[in-house]
Amino acid sequence: MDKTFDVTALGEGMLEFNQTTPGEPQYLQGFGGDTSNAVIAAARAGARTAYLTRVGSDTFGRALLKLWAAEGVDTQAVESAGEAPTGIYFVTHGTRGHEFSYLRAGSAASRMTPAWLGTGEVTTPQEVIRQSRVLHASGISLAISPDACDTVFAAMKMARDAATLVSFDSNLRLKLWPLDRARACIAQAVALCDIFLPSLEDMTVLTGLSDADAIVDWGHAHGARIVALKLGAQGALVSDGTVREKMAAHPVQLVDATGAGDCFCGTLLAGIAQGRSLIDAAQRANAAAALAVQGYGAVAPLPGSADVTQFLARSGSGSGSGSGSAR
Repeated sequence: MDKTFDVTALGEGMLEFNQTTPGEPQYLQGFGGDTSNAVIAAARAGARTAYLTRVGSDTFGRALLKLWAAEGVDTQAVESAGEAPTGIYFVTHGTRGHEFSYLRAGSAASRMTPAWLGTGEVTTPQEVIRQSRVLHASGISLAISPDACDTVFAAMKMARDAATLVSFDSNLRLKLWPLDRARACIAQAVALCDIFLPSLEDMTVLTGLSDADAIVDWGHAHGARIVALKLGAQGALVSDGTVREKMAAHPVQLVDATGAGDCFCGTLLAGIAQGRSLIDAAQRANAAAALAVQGYGAVAPLPGSADVTQFLARSGSGSGSGSGSAR
């Protein structure tokens, strides 16, 4: 079946204020929200994309709609809601890296419900899901409210019924929900996904495992056909259950890691949806994340497809199929 969209994401787009000088009250206004970042990264990688969310009928909601339109992300199923605001977050930087502070309680996106998936002025979120090759969600999509959590699970089931691949990023934020609930809901999400995109840091907290191969095995055992484990400064480990390959991180000057994992996810999903092999798509995702950490903010530094190709050519990494290691 031909699909209209390559990658559709479900979650919350937000306004971002990113501290540019540690300890100083200087903030650069940008945009964020993990699944929004990921779908923009996919769009910049050349994928046909759509976003599913609710925004406030306010200045910030209109700014997000303008952003997505400029990036070529379809928003026909995004709802502007008058009863709730658009979410905001702040990023501060220090010796322990970057830290997030949220103003999102009661936001428009947090008021998504399973019933909302079947409503829309132009088209419904359910129709967009059915017309997508990949549906992407995250632990944050689950954590912003119980109703949003139920909405994500309903959307995942709709996707599976429509032969749409389901992608899930663990993206654990314990400021949003308690650990025991996070463990239960994320395990349930992994059981419903085809592509699991966790980070080593998240999975150590969630499972107690610290060995990368053991975490990949955990993902497969819980139902994911593909696991791409983000290792931060150590690169990534990807597996389809048969081929497993470690990819070293590219040495670059770190400015701001905000959104780098989302960049990896979006670029990887774009590659898979476009027919690239897992290893090829992951190599490009690994390179894209290296480019993304060299600027401030979650969205502004996200690279385009040509940027990634040129970076790989300069680094001598190529973007071929890769041999991997059988397991």
